[in-house]
Parts: sequence; C-alpha cells; structure tokens
Amino acid sequence: MIHKLSPSDFAYLYEECKLCYCLKVKFGIFQPSMPMPGVFSTMNSIMQGSVVGKNLKSISDSLPDGVVVKQEGFVESKIVPESSVFIKGKYDLLVKNPDGTFSLIDFKISKPLDEKIEKYKTQLFAYKFALENPVNGEPIKISKLALLIFYPESVVFEDGIARLSFPPKWFEINYDEEGFFSFICQIDKLLSGPLPDESQSCKWCQYRHLGEQFPHTNSKEDDEEPF
Repeated sequence: MIHKLSPSDFAYLYEECKLCYCLKVKFGIFQPSMPMPGVFSTMNSIMQGSVVGKNLKSISDSLPDGVVVKQEGFVESKIVPESSVFIKGKYDLLVKNPDGTFSLIDFKISKPLDEKIEKYKTQLFAYKFALENPVNGEPIKISKLALLIFYPESVVFEDGIARLSFPPKWFEINYDEEGFFSFICQIDKLLSGPLPDESQSCKWCQYRHLGEQFPHTNSKEDDEEPF
C-alpha cells in the first residue's frame, strides 16, 4: 500500500508517538487539533506575505542574497525510491538565488535556538525531495535549506501604536541525503508492519484510556425522550 507523508508531522507527531502517527497515516485517525491562537496566525500570515517579492537583503543585511518568489506552495512528490511512500505538503517560502537555483525556507515565529535545526531539518529535506522530484510539473533545484526565525525582543510605543522589534535569525541547514533516505526507510518500515505500542508519554494515548476508568451505559431508558 502506498502512503502519503506530510512533512509537517515529522517534527512533532512522529517523534512524540509512533502509534498516533500510524493511526493518522494509515487510517486517517487524527489527534484532536490544538489551533494556534489567532494573534499568532495573523502575525505569521502578515509577516510571510510582506516578504514575497523582496530580496532577503532588503529585510536585513544579515540575510543572504535572494528574492522570495513564492509563499506557502503545495508540493507532491513521486514515490521515494525503495519505499512505498510519497511526500505531500505545503512549504513556507521559496527564494530564487542569484545563480538561478532556489533556497527553501521554513518561516517561524519562535525562539531562535540552535536545536531547532535538528528538529525541523527532516521536514525541509522532504520538501526539497518533493520539489526536485515532483509527480507533476518541472523539478526545481534546491541548493540551500534554512530556517528564518523571528522573535520579539523589544517594543516602542509611538503615536498610539506598539511597534515590536522582530530581528530575523538565519539558521542554514546542511542537506544530508543519506540521512533523509534512512529516515524515510524507517517510516516505511513502521507503516508496513503491525501497529506499534503506545507511547507512555503521549497525552492522547492516555486520553483514549481515561474514559475506560468510568462506568457508562447505553440502555433503552437512556434513549427515551424526557417528555
């Protein structure tokens, strides 16, 4: 059976609980969603949209040369070699470099910590594979992967407006082809086998069993109308 992999699941769902991950990919059983607070969704949308068409250098001299040409692009890959999975999802930003190649950027409003590279690298590797091996359309050569992280550091009040300072931080990620295919192989093996055990730390696995601790009935009396 062929399975669709969403790169956005790699950093959290896959790492947190292999059972919940399998239930989603194989059977379409999703964990209850925890929506992002509206203010963060709005900030993310405004900030991402404002950089489209701009050279990164115009945002900050600390950023590399390249023009943002696309925001939130959908991708779908061919089947990954020696597996029964393909990649499908939505990346954040695509930047055209001076040499004609492209940079793939994951845009985040978060604390700019070095460990974010390890957490999100496989997600970017997967989008790179999908862009270079699309099921439809022309491949796009990705020569650079990076996280572009913004986090507020200060605020100034001017003319009744609060102006937050969000200095950008650039975290470039070295592509590890062997590591990516090894990771995909692990997922393929997981999905082709029996369902794994629950994670002892998974709150959703704990939630599934919580209701089993309380008696409940479904008698005819329960179904009768109160009048």
